[in-house]
Amino acid sequence: MKKLLFALLLAGLFGCTQEAQNQLGRSIQNWTGTNGVLEVYSGDTLVRRFVKIDKLSTAYGTSDSQARGYRFGYGIADINLDGLPSAGEKKVYFEVSEFSTYVFYEQP
Repeated sequence: MKKLLFALLLAGLFGCTQEAQNQLGRSIQNWTGTNGVLEVYSGDTLVRRFVKIDKLSTAYGTSDSQARGYRFGYGIADINLDGLPSAGEKKVYFEVSEFSTYVFYEQP
């Protein structure tokens, strides 16, 4: 049964466009979650870090369904920039512009 389900999933993926595969991949990743880290830079200096991010999402317009120029998510604001959630650091909503220099990665 598992082999049949896996074969159907693979057949569906190969029949999709690249964009559809990317959207499916993002939805699976969003569903399973990630222990992400977002670092925001000013030049070569780290100015902000968010840890324990479940997902980083692209904003879309409600009436025109066009992608907006920013990403958003929820994570713990790493005020002391040590890469770990510390006492007093709270979960916050954040947005980063497409013009920002940032790196998003899974916590090693």
